[in-house]
Amino acid sequence: MPTRNMIEAINDAHRVAMAADPDIVVFGEDVGYFGGVFRATAGLQKEFGKERCFDAPISEGGIVGTAVGMAAYGLKPVIEIQFADYIYPGYDQIVSEVARMRYRTAGEWTMPMVIRSPYGGGIFGGQTHSQSPEALFTHIAGMKVVIPSTPYDAKGLLIAAIEDPDPVVFFEPKRIYNGPFDGHHDRPVKPWAKHPDSEVPDGHYTVPLGKARIVRPGNDLTVISFGTMVHVALAAVEENGIDAEVIDLRTLVPLDIATIEESVKKTGRALVVQEATKTSGFASELATLIQERCFYHLEAPVGRVTGWDTPYPHAYEWIYFPGPIRMKQALEKVMAD
Repeated sequence: MPTRNMIEAINDAHRVAMAADPDIVVFGEDVGYFGGVFRATAGLQKEFGKERCFDAPISEGGIVGTAVGMAAYGLKPVIEIQFADYIYPGYDQIVSEVARMRYRTAGEWTMPMVIRSPYGGGIFGGQTHSQSPEALFTHIAGMKVVIPSTPYDAKGLLIAAIEDPDPVVFFEPKRIYNGPFDGHHDRPVKPWAKHPDSEVPDGHYTVPLGKARIVRPGNDLTVISFGTMVHVALAAVEENGIDAEVIDLRTLVPLDIATIEESVKKTGRALVVQEATKTSGFASELATLIQERCFYHLEAPVGRVTGWDTPYPHAYEWIYFPGPIRMKQALEKVMAD
């Protein structure tokens, strides 16, 4: 079976979907001729033509608004916001139009569109190229939010998102585009080729939206995360010798709360890990859900490891980034309580 990094898997998902459905169009800043700043759409314009893969002006509101019109008239747009930090100009369109169309038309119209965007830090992008705004989109009724952590999932989830009749925000952790990251920034980069989840089948397959994955079974603690932080969490529990069950959410909305609940009731302890700032982050929602559903099974308060409530720094990136030191402290605390 071929191995692919996450960029190649996302590119292949585009190809498979576009070949199967002529109504799918792909556009955004530099996605056509150049193939995207991260090359995730490389070769699509040459293969499918300028009418199905094309460049857009630097106007995120215009990109989203154009996609709304396309989706309303029967096309299936897959748009790229070059960095998640620049999705905010399109936020009004996403909240007011994309997420509300099915509701406001009593189900007569749907919005079959995908909004892709690289997100997160770990690449020295500074405050304007490192943000993790996923919580803002989980708060919008009518949106689905997907975040893959492996090449296999990236392809399967993206195809599932494109085939879904409702709008999906698809955040891609750019720190792991080319390889998994365990949080140790001072170690050599590991390529995806040596990871089992880099085996990505050719052709069509899907990973269902709303189904989490237990990437490491365990009995003493449940660690819940998504994206890059899944790999950081895995490394931390293994380095600290804790028999922890690690759950990769895959999708934040819809949320596989059943898998979380079953795991926490088994282990009695929970730690939620996110890269985004702490206040009002998705980790807070997860902690609340665990408390509501598993209160009498908990042996300690639900822990959180997050970024700081500051803009993402450049010079002090690894102090902000929830890495091995902060993971170790959190693990020790939740196990000691």
